[in-house]
Amino acid sequence: MWRDSFRLQIFCLLMAVLAIVVLVHNFFQLEHLDDDTVSGSSWITENNFEHSLSRTTKTARKPYCGYKQQTLSKREQVEQESLLAAIQWPKLPDDKIAFIQSTDPAHSDFVIVKPGRFFKVGDQLEVLVHMKDFQGKLKQYGGDYLQARIHSPLLKAGATGKIVDCHNGLYKVFFTLLWPGEVKVSVSLVHPSEAIQVLLRLREERPDRVYFKSSFKSGRYSETTECNICLLGDLPICNFTDLYTGEPWFCYKPRKLPCASRISHAKGGYQKGLLTREESLFFQSDVNIKRPIFSSGPDSVIVKPKAFTDSSSIDRAEDSMVSPSGYYYEDQWRSRTHWIHHFNNSDDITKCLQGKVIHLFGDSTIRQWFEYLTAFVPDLVEFNLGSPKNVGPFMSVDLKHNILLKFRCHGPPIRFSTVFSSELRYIANELNGIVGGRNTVIAITIWSHFSTFPVEVYIQRLRNIRRSIIQLLDRSPKTLIIIRTANVQELGPEVSLFNSDWYSFQLDSVMRKMFSGIAVHFVDAWEMSLAHYLPHNLHPKEVIVKNQIDAFLSYVCPLQT
Repeated sequence: MWRDSFRLQIFCLLMAVLAIVVLVHNFFQLEHLDDDTVSGSSWITENNFEHSLSRTTKTARKPYCGYKQQTLSKREQVEQESLLAAIQWPKLPDDKIAFIQSTDPAHSDFVIVKPGRFFKVGDQLEVLVHMKDFQGKLKQYGGDYLQARIHSPLLKAGATGKIVDCHNGLYKVFFTLLWPGEVKVSVSLVHPSEAIQVLLRLREERPDRVYFKSSFKSGRYSETTECNICLLGDLPICNFTDLYTGEPWFCYKPRKLPCASRISHAKGGYQKGLLTREESLFFQSDVNIKRPIFSSGPDSVIVKPKAFTDSSSIDRAEDSMVSPSGYYYEDQWRSRTHWIHHFNNSDDITKCLQGKVIHLFGDSTIRQWFEYLTAFVPDLVEFNLGSPKNVGPFMSVDLKHNILLKFRCHGPPIRFSTVFSSELRYIANELNGIVGGRNTVIAITIWSHFSTFPVEVYIQRLRNIRRSIIQLLDRSPKTLIIIRTANVQELGPEVSLFNSDWYSFQLDSVMRKMFSGIAVHFVDAWEMSLAHYLPHNLHPKEVIVKNQIDAFLSYVCPLQT
């Protein structure tokens, strides 16, 4: 009898526990449902999300990376494969190369082919670069990343060259001679081929090496969690993927607050300890990062004027992708693809922009345009929107001449200090909200903040922007759209792992290909920063920015020729 009573008590106890479990389960369901209803976004675990997207694309990686879940049309897939093939970099003959066998710029040299021949403006100059290791032995494979330019310091003239990798330690550099006088050749090693392989590995395996954070707040209580395109582990995740573009973005869910309580985005920091001891030897400032390669013979040639031809008429080319796209002469940029008017007077800029709305979208390098124009044009006065310094959005107004100038940063990933969540906007969505027309000018740059991610992430972003541009031009064909390219910058061992010129060069190559063939114009900030005599800088000095502005305004108000 007592056994039956005991069994009954056990049964009742189990039923009570089961009831509590069901009650708790329902409570959490209601809480999470409320989060989704209020925020319009959802929080999920990695496993559940992968399961829900198993019909699209699966990944063997442990981190959940939203860009790998995108579904591409056949045409998009073909384009992406073509773009990735176009920027494919030569591989090393062996997985591991000893430092002493890596490229040494101090032992390497270049020679000018036939330096004593007669050169005239318009001719081609060929240079051969021989790469050697730290033992002075000729390299037998390619893959080094070089930069080269010709220049005449007294004339403040300069232009970039076209580099061809022969894949055997030999590189050919071709220059177009564009001005008369003594022209010097400069070649530098940005990264040895052995370092490039490390950068490749980091780009594919460590997209988290720059991390971001968001603050969540409700009343007096707040939490901060890590955010990124790729997040590790099985912790609950807030899914902030954009509903219109499909651009992925995730944050770890706060312990106590809903996803809807996010108030801000910011750069978190940079991961340390990314390299092995052997790999770190390939990234030394005074040894193999942006080091000059010297000539084993003459390093200059004498160029004669082109007979019976005005020099201003021979440097125009029809192809918008011509190389070089332009050159400096007397510190002024002369484009080879369109006529440039130099806006040295603020009144000229006012006259050009009168009655126009100018939208600047992108990062801090195009924010420099906003800052330059606002400072240089007296009647263009910044309207205080209460935005964080260097973040924006910003707006300047000239009421007298009916000019509106606006800057807005692109959506995440963006390595700015605190950006309000309400101001996190994707360029594609912003373009969709613009009516356009003959008095609308749009300038876009987007590159630097994507350097730590696989190139597919960048391709997806550009694909969305391109689609919105095509739609805008379809409804308002007289809208003017200008793309500012990437630019070179100063590099050290740490910066190289996150923002190397090689990363920027690859992204810039992709961007130019994706926007070719549609009605947009380019301001070649890459060549304008590389060809100039000033030291490389992520944010070029004012003289370079001024030349960028001249090129930009020359599209807005083209010279009548």
